[in-house]
Amino acid sequence: MPVLTRLIPSPVVVDIRAGALDDLGCVLADERISHSGKLAVAVSGGSGARLRERVAPSLPGADWFEVGGGTLDDAIKLAGAMKGGHYDAVVGLGGGKIIDCAKFAAARIGLPLVAVPTNLAHDGLCSPVATLDNDAGRGSYGVPNPIAVVIDLDVVRAAPARFVRAGIGDAVSNVSAIADWELANRVKGEKIDGLAAAMARQAGEAVLRHPGGIGDNDFLQVLAEALVLTGIAMSVSGDSRPASGACHEINHAFDLLFPTRAASHGEQCGLGAAFAMFLRGAHEESAQMAEVLRRHGLPVLPEEIGFTPEEFFRAVEFAPQTRPGRYTILEHLDLKTDQIKDLYADYVKAIGS
Repeated sequence: MPVLTRLIPSPVVVDIRAGALDDLGCVLADERISHSGKLAVAVSGGSGARLRERVAPSLPGADWFEVGGGTLDDAIKLAGAMKGGHYDAVVGLGGGKIIDCAKFAAARIGLPLVAVPTNLAHDGLCSPVATLDNDAGRGSYGVPNPIAVVIDLDVVRAAPARFVRAGIGDAVSNVSAIADWELANRVKGEKIDGLAAAMARQAGEAVLRHPGGIGDNDFLQVLAEALVLTGIAMSVSGDSRPASGACHEINHAFDLLFPTRAASHGEQCGLGAAFAMFLRGAHEESAQMAEVLRRHGLPVLPEEIGFTPEEFFRAVEFAPQTRPGRYTILEHLDLKTDQIKDLYADYVKAIGS
């Protein structure tokens, strides 16, 4: 008998609205995630500590754990501190590093995670991956999806604007990542998960085509939903393919080649996506993407994040080595430095100044 449906790994609760943080305790109780209120809350020493003063009265049964950073050791230490506490769930309250540490720690001790991001810098807030620094550099660790995602639009709007801009770049890059996935399907026969592709593509397109800006609640709502949908798309496909193609390979190359100078993940992914779209001959789409990135204050040229064109050429040539086995427009074209240089000159002309 054929399988007619499938279960989709996704949060039980996705609550995105202004003021959501003040209702966190009620939401978790109403959804039967934590009736007792016995929670382990992981926070940073900065913004998380300030938010603790606001949230603690609504979570009287919670224990609070300060996370020192975003390393594997930090996550293991957090798990050890929470072990034996008989908690209903772990709450990660803060930026990406805190949530990734909380994801790993929750998985390690077998508890569900509630993600409460304080910014919208990337699509990892709802993904089945924890990215943590380790002795070898940086690693990605498979973890369960969060059981709940609570995003307070007032909180994320108050975060530094660069974090929202980074999230825009990461979301928009989905469009390029899906084009790479389709290329791999045509050339290599790689199977596409149509549902995951549809979710990631529509998330990217929603942000790309929205006329609002980072100060608008409507736009922040769409961006937050797009990042959540992208995380779920990765869960559906079982890997990062719906959101990671040449755009992310270029980002990883920047991180590896210039670790002390790299810009934010989202800035590099947005730039990589606009250039990758141009490489595949989608010049109008590339120009549109560049125009939207510019409108939101994101870079579309390497000089805008402190890199010379020559350093960009080096990153693009090196990029395929960052994800062995992944087939994108970069592997397809197998570009050398002189070819990249010529194509970059055409790209600059096409997107204008």
